[in-house]
Amino acid sequence: MTLQQTPLNAAHRAMGAKMVDFGGWDMPLHYGSQLDEHHQVRNDAGMFDVSHMRGVDMRGEGVRDFLRHLLANNVDKLQIPGKALYSCMLRPDGGVIDDLIVYFMSESWFRIVVNAGTADNDIAWMKEQAAARAPQLEISSRNDLAMIAVQGPNAAAKLWKAMPGLRELAESLKPFNAVEMGSMFVARTGYTGEDGFEIMLPAPAAAFFWQALADAGVKPIGLGARDTLRLEAGMNLYGHDMDETISPLEAGLAWTVDLQSERDFVGKAALLAKPATRRLIGLVLQDRGVLRDHQIVHTAHGAGEITSGSFSPTLNKSIALARLPAAVQIGDSVQVAVRDKMLAATVVKYPFARNGKAVISL
Repeated sequence: MTLQQTPLNAAHRAMGAKMVDFGGWDMPLHYGSQLDEHHQVRNDAGMFDVSHMRGVDMRGEGVRDFLRHLLANNVDKLQIPGKALYSCMLRPDGGVIDDLIVYFMSESWFRIVVNAGTADNDIAWMKEQAAARAPQLEISSRNDLAMIAVQGPNAAAKLWKAMPGLRELAESLKPFNAVEMGSMFVARTGYTGEDGFEIMLPAPAAAFFWQALADAGVKPIGLGARDTLRLEAGMNLYGHDMDETISPLEAGLAWTVDLQSERDFVGKAALLAKPATRRLIGLVLQDRGVLRDHQIVHTAHGAGEITSGSFSPTLNKSIALARLPAAVQIGDSVQVAVRDKMLAATVVKYPFARNGKAVISL
């Protein structure tokens, strides 16, 4: 099978990236040291090629009403142009089709960014729902755009150095807001727990922008560090921490689900009919070893499973997100089955680290 390539594929190879198959995409795992790249983002600034993710534009009269029905979070929270909202898109049975970010640009234009591995299914679902409820809408996949994330405490300063023209409009952006600047779409969002931006731009311009960032001292960061950064920040990964079989109420995403307003949405009835019996919670390993996905966790209230686990470079300990019985409490001691051993871990409230440092007591 031929792997899909982003517009930056040649640039990654020129910078010495170790390339891997990531869900059918030829993507950089690291550029030499995953550990160094992790610390680079926590302490300075790094750039990520996230062009495999998909932008989707919804345009037309009634797009807000349609999104009220489609998404579990309430787009009525979006009243200022450029404001963004994190939400899940659910199946009728309450399972998570995808988690996404939706940007309100005008009453006739919302932009949505979806995950790479689910993009085609997402768009098919959106179009199926629109055909029944809002056939006037135009739903277009923005395959013509690349996407680059610049993350870290020095992300803004180095972005202005690379592209001084962005500063005037983008410097005042608050988190979870975006602005359109000519052919560029600049959002103050990210997946690392640090300050930063995600920039969408025409695919032919991506290599120039990437090199400008490199010339300004922004180091390239691969998928390996992206995963440990998001795990430390307590951010879900689709296909690991939730999927079509998991309710957002059992994936640590209850805060993204609006069950209070009278608004109906796909999956609402199922969520109301089936209260959560499990919860997503953090673990810190106390023994030597590494927590990994799918390891079984034994608690006083029954067994659960690790959904995302790894070594945390910031904490210098192994950490995990785990779906455990709802009765488990912060501070509880649990046992994790690692190969033929039972290792001790402590239940903690995530995130584990943000803004360059640990945010939990060890």
